[in-house]
Amino acid sequence: MEPEATPDTLTHAPGTGQPLTARPLPEAEPELVRRRLSGGGELVELLSEVRERFGGVAAFRLGPAPTVLVTDPDAVQHVLARHPDRYVKRSHRARLLIGDGVLAATGDAWKSQRRLLQSQFTGPGMRCYEQRITGAARTTAGRWDTYARTGETFDVGREMRRFALDAIWRALTGFPLDDGTERELDAVAAVATALPTLPADVTDAHDAVAADLARIDAVARHAVEAARDGAAGPDGPGLLHVLTEAAAERPEYTDRLIRDEMVTLLVAGHETTATTLTWLHLLLDRHPAARAQALAAGGEGSEQRRRAVQALVHETLRLYPSAWILPRHAAEADTLAGYTVEAGTDILVCPYLTHRDPELWPDPEHFDPRRFIAPDGRPAHPGAYFPFGLGPRACLGLQFALRESTVLLEHLLPAHTLAFSATPAKTVYGITVRPDGPALATSVRPPG
Repeated sequence: MEPEATPDTLTHAPGTGQPLTARPLPEAEPELVRRRLSGGGELVELLSEVRERFGGVAAFRLGPAPTVLVTDPDAVQHVLARHPDRYVKRSHRARLLIGDGVLAATGDAWKSQRRLLQSQFTGPGMRCYEQRITGAARTTAGRWDTYARTGETFDVGREMRRFALDAIWRALTGFPLDDGTERELDAVAAVATALPTLPADVTDAHDAVAADLARIDAVARHAVEAARDGAAGPDGPGLLHVLTEAAAERPEYTDRLIRDEMVTLLVAGHETTATTLTWLHLLLDRHPAARAQALAAGGEGSEQRRRAVQALVHETLRLYPSAWILPRHAAEADTLAGYTVEAGTDILVCPYLTHRDPELWPDPEHFDPRRFIAPDGRPAHPGAYFPFGLGPRACLGLQFALRESTVLLEHLLPAHTLAFSATPAKTVYGITVRPDGPALATSVRPPG
């Protein structure tokens, strides 16, 4: 018997309004998969062709069982927001690095850890980070002033990582990032970059990056000990104090879990923001009018300019979402967009492709920040734009990331334009979607 559609199950074909009964998923033929992935082809190329040929909910096979690609907004919301208990996260790809931190945790442990951290990144919790974010932005702006005076060439990607790491380090510890700690934390990016190519065996994978993990552990151990000893920076104690204080009442917050939460926040709190800001500078180089329009929207510190700068960030995130693909696992059988999904099916929700769907976003490959300012400039459906995920497992640091990006751009855009001497030729689709290689530039002060 075919399962009956329930009120919270999609029962109409996306975009048609026509009722559906559950039926088998459309599935890409094996030859398409072989052709797209032969010779080291990118997974994104396969997913793009599957979506184009078979629609916003479709299957393909990388092994004996089908994997379901989800890009349709209704189906996205069904999987991520309406039924996260049916479509669950399994082992996170970065568990080797982040351990049992909130990004990888599941079940009751995840609920407890998220509840503790949630208040730190919304409302009053965010306000305590304002000065720290501004301090990190001013430090970066000072370096760029020096680059402009000397004509020194610098790697924009490296600069954005330094800024984002400084901002999250201040949030965690209360102190600005020092040069020695920054050098040691290069190991975070090294492990994150290596993850997709590490051996499948857990022991072999750990051995391959053991030296970098030891460097990360040493930094974390020192920072946690300082927090326990009451160390507080110029803007007061940091988020590590919240974690160490929790340990006094909650035995699950062992030294290891505090380390895992700290490294999770370091990874999630700087790599994605740095990548977004790097893409944004590369896009502004190709679309200089967008920078001029943002600055012309209002005076320094005005709400109009802030909204225009935020639109630059949002449009960059549309093209290069922080999490380009969101794996899930069907814990039970379901009906999704009228199709039967068997228990045990792997699901790939793909913001990257949803954000580039021409039926949702006219001229989707074009960089146009006005989509996020003009009335009706973007789709109203919440499943059409979700660069930080959707539903209860959406990124905790959404507001932090948007705030730090906006504050930095408000400092840099009026005073600097970039002249690139080298830009990355390729895109890497790993844990994040990032430029492959350095983006070398000099800073030039704009006229006037």
